Amino acid sequence: MTDTHDTNLPEKTVELEEEKKAAEVFEPATTETPAEENVSEKPAETTPKLLTKEEILARLKELATDVENVAKTEIDGLKQAFYKLHNAEQEAAKKQFIENGGAAEDFVPQTDTVEEEFKNAMSVIKEKRSAANAELEKQKEMNLQVKLSIIEELKDLIDSPDDANKSYAEFKRLQQQWNEVKLVPQGKINELWKNYQLYVEKFYDLLKLNNEFREYDFKKNLEIKTHLCEAAEKLADEPDVVSAFHQLQKLHQEFRDTGPVAKELREEIWTRFKTASTAVNRRHQQHFEALKETEQNNLDQKTVICEIVEAIDFNELTSFAAWDNKTQEILALQSKWKTIGFAPQKMNVKIFERFRKACDEFFKKKAEFFKSLKEGMSENLEKKRALCEKAEALKDSTDWKKTADELTKLQKEWKTIGPVAKKYSDAVWKRFIGACDYFFEQKNKATSSQRTVELENLEKKKEIIAKLNAISEDMDTDEASQFVKDLMKEWNAIGFVPFKDKDKIYKQYHAQIDKLFDRFDISASNKKLSNFKTSISSISEGNSQALYREREKLVRTCDNMKAELQTYENNLGFLNASSKKGNSLLTELNRKVEKLKNDIELVKQKIKVIDENIKNGD
Repeated sequence: MTDTHDTNLPEKTVELEEEKKAAEVFEPATTETPAEENVSEKPAETTPKLLTKEEILARLKELATDVENVAKTEIDGLKQAFYKLHNAEQEAAKKQFIENGGAAEDFVPQTDTVEEEFKNAMSVIKEKRSAANAELEKQKEMNLQVKLSIIEELKDLIDSPDDANKSYAEFKRLQQQWNEVKLVPQGKINELWKNYQLYVEKFYDLLKLNNEFREYDFKKNLEIKTHLCEAAEKLADEPDVVSAFHQLQKLHQEFRDTGPVAKELREEIWTRFKTASTAVNRRHQQHFEALKETEQNNLDQKTVICEIVEAIDFNELTSFAAWDNKTQEILALQSKWKTIGFAPQKMNVKIFERFRKACDEFFKKKAEFFKSLKEGMSENLEKKRALCEKAEALKDSTDWKKTADELTKLQKEWKTIGPVAKKYSDAVWKRFIGACDYFFEQKNKATSSQRTVELENLEKKKEIIAKLNAISEDMDTDEASQFVKDLMKEWNAIGFVPFKDKDKIYKQYHAQIDKLFDRFDISASNKKLSNFKTSISSISEGNSQALYREREKLVRTCDNMKAELQTYENNLGFLNASSKKGNSLLTELNRKVEKLKNDIELVKQKIKVIDENIKNGD
């Protein structure tokens, strides 16, 4: 080969210049996370949504047959999902054990055969992965030796050059062989590549290929690099951002392995490929930043839930109703927790352990409370049985006034006695109220002399209904509203009507009242209270026992609503003072607080109505 074309060769090889540029952009991808080795280490986009442990186990066994092609994140996701179900079953069994009277420290989980199979399958996968990794490392070492031998052959070409065409053909063969050998140990990549490029450069300097040969090579390389640019540009529209990133890494390697192009096109082709690569890398970065932001938001929501559970004041939970209301709140928070996605990986397990610890503490305190009341409930049961015996001894008495007073005193005494075990409460209450009801039914039958008065009351109420029907649509709204209220007061002041007529007259009255309320837009609260007053007047029919039962029910309802209001106000104060992350709960809590206050006030008015009826009856 002659030296006639020496002046057309660059002082440094084209490959070296382009590879230096490539190294500036792609160095992190090749030195820290080589595309071929790290595809399976990226976080999975989704976690498998399997319904049962058996389905998870079946999927794991299926993966065990082809471990080499399975992402580690999928296996980790299956493991997490399995133990989430497994732990939930154990917690449920433990809870049932405690509710059945067992002590938490005595609980022993039952052997789970599915878990044993799961562990065996995981062991098989671990062994196969270890073997595959070992084989991969062995292959890398073998590839390293092959590439080192290629470098040695390049040295031989440089040290003893033969005919130019023959040497060039051998040189291209070595390049092809180099490109076909892929993975080598991570620590050797950069040094190996630099040595290879050094001897490639020396080979070009030594041979000084003629222009025609180089132009053919340049043209072929330009075609290859143009195709790589087109492929990189298409990745900008790839829906799967992570897949696009991995595909780009392969294009990086092909671009590096492709020889130089003509000097005047070098910067242009490089800029085109770099621009396409930047677009893909930017999408990849934005994807994981968005994922990170979502996970952080999930962590913030879960932190607020933990703070709410941890802030529970157990000293305020002194009744069954209070504990039950708080339990429902905890269960609602647990349901909410399940709808929130994963937190950042380093915090996901920690925040779950924190929540579980807070919930465990709550249910532990609840178990202690019920255990402490167990002895007291036995004493209460004996007291209530004694009252049952007294009521049963009085139920056949015909001394109506005296016996009614005595039974009323027994009812008041009943209210002062604390709760009994749930399995006895209904039976003992039915026994007591059955004796009381029997007496008052007999008393009502004996006082049928009130028939004449009831008929007179019926006529009075019919007259009121007639007055309501006669109200004109042209009447002034305020005047009509006051007139309706006056008639309602007059209605409520009228005594009982015959039992067979009470439902019919009641329906006629309220049907007309409802029309007038709608017509003149009278307060819905007044409507409810009015309906209640009429209902009380109709159902009691001289039976004070019915009034007492209704009053007791309303008092219990009021107490429960007050406890619920206290809970919401506590949580509302906590969110305002401790967490700016709870805005999503704040609005809902405020709405519930206002509604509860209105409902409590209405219940108090109803209790007042009953007290007035009881007083008038006495």
